[in-house]
Amino acid sequence: MRLTILNDNEVGAQKQYEAEHGLSFLIEDDKTILFDVGPSDVFLRNAKQLGIDIEDIDYIVLSHGHWDHGNGLKFIKNQKLNCHPECFIKRYRKKDASYIGLPISLEEAKTKFDLILSKDPFNVTKNILFLGEIPRKNNFEAKTTTFYKEGNEDDFVIDDSALAIKSENGLIIIAGCSHAGICNIIEYAKEVTGIGKVHAVIGGFHLKKVDEITLKTIDYFKSEKIEKIYPSHCVDKPVLEKFSDELGSKRLYSGDIIDF
Repeated sequence: MRLTILNDNEVGAQKQYEAEHGLSFLIEDDKTILFDVGPSDVFLRNAKQLGIDIEDIDYIVLSHGHWDHGNGLKFIKNQKLNCHPECFIKRYRKKDASYIGLPISLEEAKTKFDLILSKDPFNVTKNILFLGEIPRKNNFEAKTTTFYKEGNEDDFVIDDSALAIKSENGLIIIAGCSHAGICNIIEYAKEVTGIGKVHAVIGGFHLKKVDEITLKTIDYFKSEKIEKIYPSHCVDKPVLEKFSDELGSKRLYSGDIIDF
C-alpha cells in the first residue's frame, strides 16, 4: 500500500508543496482512494505536482463533515463519494458560533457525486473497510464537545469515521480527526475485521495537550504494540513531541509518500 499526503498542516523539507490546516490523503492499494479533500483546492495543486490525476481515482471517502476535511468537495464532481449520513448537517463552534460544516448540502452532494451513505461498516474495496459510525465505549475519549449542530444541540460528530486496511503485517488504520477517539476507532476496526494485530495508525488523533486523555492514549498504543504511528493534522506540537518520545512516532507533511 502507498500513502501520499496531498495536504497536511505543514510542509516538510520539500518546500514545493503547499500546506494548510486540513487533511487529504491518497491511498493506493487494490483501488485508489482519496481520503478527505482538505479545506480548499490545495490537494489538487499538490496532486498535480506529484503527477497524480484525481480524475483517475476510484472513490472519495470523507471521514466526517468538517470544513477542513471537506471544503475541497467544491472543486471536484462526478466521483463516488462514501461517507456517514450526518456529514452534511449544519454545525458550528460553541465559542464564536462560526460555521464549521461542509460547503454543500446533502441535496447538492447527491447531484454532484455518486453518493453512498452508511452508518454501518462496508467494504469500499476488497482490502479497505469504511468503518461507519464508531461506538464510543472507553471511559476517557469523546466525552465532551466544543461544537453544536442545527437545532442548537451538542454535536459529538457521530459521523466521524475511519478506514481499516488489511495488510500482510496487520491492520493499517487511517483516521481523519478521531472525534470518536482514536482508541475507540482502533478497537472497532479490530472487532469488525476480526484482525487483532494493528500494524500502523495514521492521521488526526484530535489531541491538543499532554493531559490525561493523551497519556491514556499513549498507554493504549503501547499495550497494542503498534509498530508504525503517524499522528498529524489535529495533534498539537506538545502532543507530537510526547508521542515521538514515548512511541517513536513520525509526523507527516504535505508531499510525503509512505510505502507499507
